[in-house]
Amino acid sequence: MKQSTLFMPTLREVPAEAEAASHRLMLRAGLIRPLAAGIYSYLPLGRKVLRRVEELIRREMEAAGAQEVLLPAMQPAELWRESGRYGVYGPELVRLTDRHGREFALGPTHEEVITTLVRDEISSYRRLPMTLYQIQTKFRDERRPRFGLLRGREFLMKDAYSFDADWEGLDRSYRRMEAAYHRIMQGCGLRYRAVEADSGSIGGEGGTHEFMALCAVGEDTIVSCTACDYAANLEKAEAAWTPPEAPQGEVPVPDAERWHTPGVRTIAELTEKLGEEAGLLLKTLIYLADGQPAAVVVRGLHEVNEAKVRAALGADVLELADAETTQRVTGARVGLAGPVGLQVPLLVDREAAALAEGITGANEADWHLRHVVPGRDFPLERVGDYRNVRGDDACPRCGGGLEQHRGIEVGHVFKLGTKYSAKLGAVFTDETGVERPMIMGCYGIGVSRILSAVVEQHHDEQGIVWPEGLAPFDAHLIPLGQEGPAAELADRLYAELRSRGAEMLLDDRAERPGVKFKDADLIGLPVRIVIGRDAAEGFVEYKERRSGETFKLTAEEAAARVLAGRA
Repeated sequence: MKQSTLFMPTLREVPAEAEAASHRLMLRAGLIRPLAAGIYSYLPLGRKVLRRVEELIRREMEAAGAQEVLLPAMQPAELWRESGRYGVYGPELVRLTDRHGREFALGPTHEEVITTLVRDEISSYRRLPMTLYQIQTKFRDERRPRFGLLRGREFLMKDAYSFDADWEGLDRSYRRMEAAYHRIMQGCGLRYRAVEADSGSIGGEGGTHEFMALCAVGEDTIVSCTACDYAANLEKAEAAWTPPEAPQGEVPVPDAERWHTPGVRTIAELTEKLGEEAGLLLKTLIYLADGQPAAVVVRGLHEVNEAKVRAALGADVLELADAETTQRVTGARVGLAGPVGLQVPLLVDREAAALAEGITGANEADWHLRHVVPGRDFPLERVGDYRNVRGDDACPRCGGGLEQHRGIEVGHVFKLGTKYSAKLGAVFTDETGVERPMIMGCYGIGVSRILSAVVEQHHDEQGIVWPEGLAPFDAHLIPLGQEGPAAELADRLYAELRSRGAEMLLDDRAERPGVKFKDADLIGLPVRIVIGRDAAEGFVEYKERRSGETFKLTAEEAAARVLAGRA
């Protein structure tokens, strides 16, 4: 491609709205342009990188036995009602009505559509297993689109779905896809971790793993062990814990007593003003689970893990109760709740339940309760792990240290089981003639999000540094002059390398060398070949973008290196 004709509008200034490095660089390098909040056009360079990612994904999907389809983005709302997700998916589901009053949704995912398709076409165990995938635009009405392609309202996604006759078959399909995802992440040059995760709104009856690109700007927190391979999303992460032994011969704890604490409402205030240790305090939060109130109790030094609470309550939607609900449930304002006397479902974290005694809110202003004994003063009918892991916790598998990283979710694999097949009637007849629901798996990759994640991990102060497998062109030819030996050698190299399959970018613009070099660093192709004063002798300057190393080579040697890099 000749750069004089390439639609690549670069920017010298950093756009004010761009918070993440990937967002800034993709705007500056002319890969994307915003149309509306969270909605982007892909310009030629951006589209070429997306195609490279798509090609890698297609190779691995087909190697894993998956077949490509293309499903409608516009989905009848009735399908979502049939699966039970239409009312609970939330405001992120883009809903619309056609001229005949029929309700539709723009697909954020395609479980309902693919299940219906397979239900109508496959009825015998002889046609199973079957795995189908697509690469298609998805829509989610994000409350706060941010970080460019990392959290958009319209994005490109690869979603695959497996259908098996039994759980053993699903295990095999899941392992094949999980292995393919590892190869895809490695092929994209990503530093990543595969972590145990919560299934969220997709749901399911089996395991689920997220593939997280490690990145400071990521919106997810990853917990991993420093001594073994344990890794999990914070929503799913656990800590090692051994129940304390029952004390022998201790003096009984006095009865709970009211303690006047004027103006004190928070754990921080209790610890600062009253000198109490946070570990001895019991924090009570009121939630609405599918609209019904429930309370959660954790130690004061811990934070509630809402994904664990939602799973324990079997709720589709979990949110902190508003001030009015909190007042109605506890009789007091937010920040004053305690578990004693509450008449709603009470979930108690196992470490809070193990305290010999603690201090809690008294459900009235300016008062707390002390000498509160779990099990004596409030029930322990629903005890479990309901808290977030902390940095000083130990690994649940080996006891090693845990550390936290920020990450970007770029892939997710689920064992759905019969969640959708049972509701939508996707059944097959087994070898004995009995009808059974198909056992499903679901496997997603954020294709456009990978583009951002790669740029977040692969850039420097000058611009993007593309991994070789994803770069929009293999090399950047920069002649210093539009005529004479430099231009002639550049044209010859350009023609020769293109004829041998290399994708080349030739900067034939009438620009100063400094402008050309700045643009070259900004768009970040793996190799830059500068053709200047030594062109008459057949020599060029060969520079590797990642290492910054520069070599004086013959044109033939430079061409050989470019072609070797494609192998």
